[in-house]
Parts: sequence; C-alpha cells; structure tokens
Amino acid sequence: MSHHIGTFIVQKRRELGLTQQNLADSLGVSFQAVSKWETGAASPDISLLPGIARVLQTSVDALLGYASAAPGSYDQRYADRGFYWGLKPNDLCYALMKLRPPTEPLRVLDIGCGEGKDAVFLARNGYLVSAFDIAESGLAKGRELAGHCGVDVDFFRADIQVFLPVQEFDIIFSSGVLHYLMPERRGRFFERLKACTSPGGIHVLNVFVAKSFLPTAPDYDDFERQVPPWHSGELAGYYQDWYFHKCDEVIFDCESGGIPHRHCMDILIAEKPDENGYAGPLAGRK
Repeated sequence: MSHHIGTFIVQKRRELGLTQQNLADSLGVSFQAVSKWETGAASPDISLLPGIARVLQTSVDALLGYASAAPGSYDQRYADRGFYWGLKPNDLCYALMKLRPPTEPLRVLDIGCGEGKDAVFLARNGYLVSAFDIAESGLAKGRELAGHCGVDVDFFRADIQVFLPVQEFDIIFSSGVLHYLMPERRGRFFERLKACTSPGGIHVLNVFVAKSFLPTAPDYDDFERQVPPWHSGELAGYYQDWYFHKCDEVIFDCESGGIPHRHCMDILIAEKPDENGYAGPLAGRK
C-alpha cells in the first residue's frame, strides 16, 4: 500500500499546486511525514486518510487503490463518437453572461462538466474556466473541443462526492449533476462552494427534483437510482443568505438515451453579498 498511496499523494498534490508543507499544514503533521509517505518509507495513519482525501479532492478508496464507487456509466456514454448532450450551450450560460459579462477576467468553475461544451463556450467568450467531471472520456472530449476552438480550459478529473474547492471563483456553474450528491454531503458541499466564492459572485445551478407524477428517467444509471432524491425548494434552502436572481421550477421533455421522457428541475441563480453586505439591486452601496 505504501508505494501506491505515496505515488498517488504526490501526483494529486502536484496537480493541485500544493507543496509538501501545504499538505502537512492542512493535516497537522510535519512535512517530513508527508515526504516519507510520498517516497514509500512510511504510510499515513488510517485516521488521517479522510483528511488527506479531502485536501487532495479525492476519495479514500482512490487513495487505497480501489476503484471509485461513484457512477461510471457516463464513461461508456461519452466514449462513443459524437457528443452525448450535443454542442448547444445550456441556456444558463446566456443567463450567466447577462448577469456577469466578461468585461474583466472572471474565474468560473464548471461542476460536472461532462464533455465540456459549456466550459468551452464560456472560455470562448472570455471567461477563465476550470471544469471537472468524473468521466475521463468526457474530459478527453472537452480538451479536444477546447483545442479545436483555440481556448484554454483547466479540465481535471474529480468526484463530486469528495471534491471541495480550495481556490476562489467568481462564478460557480453546474447543470445536471447535483442530483448525484448524497444527502449527508449536500450541506457541507454548498457551504464550501459559498466560502470559495468572491464577494458579489454568483452561483448558476440546477438539480433534478422528484415528482410523484413523473416516472424515473429511463436512462438513469444504477447509482442515480440509489441516491435519495432532491425535493422542490431544497437547493434554494442552502442559499437563504444570498440574493436570488432566479428561483424557478420547470418540467421539460428530454430524449437523452433515445427514449422520450420528462424531468422536473429546480433552477437557481444566486448572488453572494458584497464586502458591505449588499447583493442584487443594493450591491455596491456603502
């Protein structure tokens, strides 16, 4: 185990731009201890594994060399030729651009970016975009699309079940992935997203919600069917201290997977109060 976990730690640490001292300080250990882990001279105590996984934005299973328990069906879907979701940008991209046009460098995090169509679209319009997904085949398509369009997007692989951002963003965007979050994970996840958002920044989010009159989507994978569903208003509940530009619920037709069906989705665009505690129409007041 020492060799695998050491190699994994040094790889993830470097991907995140962390030094051995950064990692050590986050865990309350010496940098010499981190060095020993990375060289395979010692293994971290088992009690430290959850903390290491948190800082490195991964899972304990991944640290130990086990396959991820997170959904994997999209790796197969994205492996096919063409783009599973097409190339048309999500309507939320245009809503984002109206509220925060890229008149200055704005940092965007796209959570669950899939094949990267929205991340690349935003980058083409002048945003500084980081984007992650769990499906490596989707990320590969995103990188190829970004190269074809001549833009830079920081694509990286991460699991929404364990990922927590460590840098600040002006805009956090997520479409069609939050329903994967387990209930016990949701509160901490959104608190961290909010903490890592600049004053006056916005979150542009949606999530599928359960309705008794709508059957489960036929293309849901096994993991999606096992996650307890979201309910109307649940997403907005995590943002009671932010200003709402949009808080809506829609039912729409979908043909993903080739089988016509319907979804219900809650949509939220919320703004973090600025340094003076104001947001929305009051933002910028002193």
